[in-house]
Amino acid sequence: MEYKQCLIIRSDLRLTAGKAAVQLAHAAVSAYERSDPATKRRWFSEGQKKVALKVPTLRDIYELKSIAEARGFITALVVDAGLTEVPPGTVTALGIGPAKESELDKVTSDLKLL
Repeated sequence: MEYKQCLIIRSDLRLTAGKAAVQLAHAAVSAYERSDPATKRRWFSEGQKKVALKVPTLRDIYELKSIAEARGFITALVVDAGLTEVPPGTVTALGIGPAKESELDKVTSDLKLL
């Protein structure tokens, strides 16, 4: 597969598995919707590869977002409404891509799997 999407969650929030899954789903859909049609088609036709990763802190998620955007990647930051586990306005997750896997790996390869 040539294209993939990276979904990143903050590990310092210690979200339940269900809450983390939903936040990553928000990141996936939001980043996908911002992508160009050709990339969407290519990624979709290849099976929609995704990888779930984690960063330790809010600062890390913002740094990763900045680095990804500087390299031209589509990003989507998830800000929670605060109805369940975290206060309103809490940044929980980040979606990057879909994009070429070889290029995404240059930004995310040091991150740990969720």
